[in-house]
Parts: sequence; C-alpha cells; structure tokens
Amino acid sequence: MSWNELIQLSYFRVALVSIIAFIGAIIIRWAFFKIINRYAENDDLLFIQALKNRLNNSIFLFIPFVAMRIILDVEYPDQLGWLKSCVEILVVVSITILIIKLIYVIQDVLFEQFDMNKDDNIKERKALTQIIFIRKLVIVVVALIAMAIVLLSFDSVRKYGATILTSAGVAGIIVGFAAQKTLSNLLAGIQIAFTQPIRIDDAVVVEDEWGWIEEINLTYVVVRIWDLRRLVLPITYFTETPFQNWTKSSSQILGATILYLDYTTPIDKLREEFDKILERSEHWDKDKKSLQVTDASEKTIKVRMLMTARNSPEAWDLRCFVREEMVKYIQKNHPESLPTFRANINEKS
Repeated sequence: MSWNELIQLSYFRVALVSIIAFIGAIIIRWAFFKIINRYAENDDLLFIQALKNRLNNSIFLFIPFVAMRIILDVEYPDQLGWLKSCVEILVVVSITILIIKLIYVIQDVLFEQFDMNKDDNIKERKALTQIIFIRKLVIVVVALIAMAIVLLSFDSVRKYGATILTSAGVAGIIVGFAAQKTLSNLLAGIQIAFTQPIRIDDAVVVEDEWGWIEEINLTYVVVRIWDLRRLVLPITYFTETPFQNWTKSSSQILGATILYLDYTTPIDKLREEFDKILERSEHWDKDKKSLQVTDASEKTIKVRMLMTARNSPEAWDLRCFVREEMVKYIQKNHPESLPTFRANINEKS
C-alpha cells in the first residue's frame, strides 16, 4: 500500500492528526516557557517560577484532544458518537486539570507576598487561612462544573433531563436532609475563613489538648498537638463549642510559672533573681514581667511569675527555663524556703 493510499484511510488520518497535535502541544509548551523567560521582568520572576513548578508535568493535553475531536467531526460527521463523547470528556478533564494547576499558581504567588517567619505574623496567618480556604472552595466548584459538563455530553443524561426536573422537588428534599451536616460544615468553613476565630498556626486549647491549627479544610480542622499527635475536629466545632485561642489578637503570649514556697521565702531576692534569669533567656521578648505572691494557704505561699514571649512555642520554653532556674536558685541559696511542714508537740507531764 502506497503512502497516498494510506493517507486516504480515515482512521489513519485521525491517528496521524492526533500524533501531530500531541507533538505540537509539546512544542507549544516549550515555546511558551521560552518566550516568558526571555521577556520576563524581575517583577514577574515569581509568577514564572510558580508556572514552571505547577505546569512542569503539563503538556497542554487539551490541544491534541481538541484536534482529534475536530478531525472526527470532519471524517465521521454522523458516526462514532461514542468516540466523540470520550474525546470530549478528555478535553474537559485536561482543561480542568490545567485550570486547577493555574489556581495553585495563583496561590503560590499570593503566598510569597507574606512572610510567615515573622515573630508577629497575625496578618500573614489571616491571609493564609483565607487563601487556602478559597483555593479549596474554587477547586471544588471547578470540579463540579467539569463533572456536570461531562455528564451532559451523554445523550442518555439529556433524555432523562425532563424526568430529573420533574422529580427535582422530591430529590432536593432528600438531598437536603442527606447533606445537611456537610452543608453546615461548608457554611461554617466560610464563616471561619472570613470571621477568623481561628487561623493557620494559631495556638489553641481544644478538648483539653494544647496545640496549633495545622489545616483548615472545607469540613474539618486538623490540630497539631504539642506531642505531635493530630486532633481532627469537624469545622462546626469552632463555631459551636467554646475553645481557647491564645493567638487571636497577637502572636505574643503571656506565660505563667507557679511555685509553692514556705512563708520564710525572701520575696525581694526572689524577684531580683527572676529578673536576672529573664535577661539570660533568649526566649523573653523583654516586654512584660512580674513576680507576685498571689495566694497563701495554711502551709505555703503561691508565687506566680509572669513573662511574655513572641509566640506560644517560645513561651513554653521560657516557662520551663524560668521554673528550672528558680528551683536551682532556691535549692542553692534558700533551701529553707522550700515547702516545710511544721508541727508543735506539747508533752504533758
């Protein structure tokens, strides 16, 4: 069979055009990055790097699929409907994947605008929480739209459209009851994203556990406990249940350390040593400090030491450091100040 005769075969032409389109997609991708690298300015480098990272494995597959769909319409206008539908689905899926990758590109560019390594990063964590939630919500919407387009590409679905619309009222009620919890979680997620009772990396106390907000998803929140466990809670928990947020208005934390000592304790000397200990610590932010006797029982006095730190992890380390150093100081210099139990014994003759 000669080349000209082979060209006349419809199936061969479809396959040939598809292969050419596939190669063309690779060339277009290469040319795309070549052009933006050549004409990019310094301000655009961040966006270009995000494109490279996210589109690295993408070769614009929708291009060969679109070309295949066009050639099928030309060669088989009234035939191979099932193949055309499959190609249409591939076009929708490939474009959807590309759109989702571009959404991640936008997220990456926005992330770079915020410095999460700052000591006081409240604004950054607030923006990060909103960006992540909106990204997840947009991806869900894009996926649902793509799924709807795929389903509508089948004639069987369109034929039963009238039946679906007729029963929409009953179906809506059933779906509404079935998805009530999911919808409430989704609405709670939207509320949290914008009212912000919690943000990414907030220090919180929930279910008698202390940790940090690690993930805020559409329907649940992951809390990283201090001992590296993960506590997973429905997102409605944070709109319906009281909890502690230690970094709601500022990342600065006021830490407290308690000592129970004897009534003979020299408070002034204790206060002087407390100041010296804080000066030696790299965790104290040099903002606030206080040592006070806050209570007294029949046996001991309660000495509370307050000090501020830049964030919750440093506050924890600072509290432990101050407690250890104060105990060492008292043991060495004022051992009589340690809790002592006294008893008076009266002997009767």
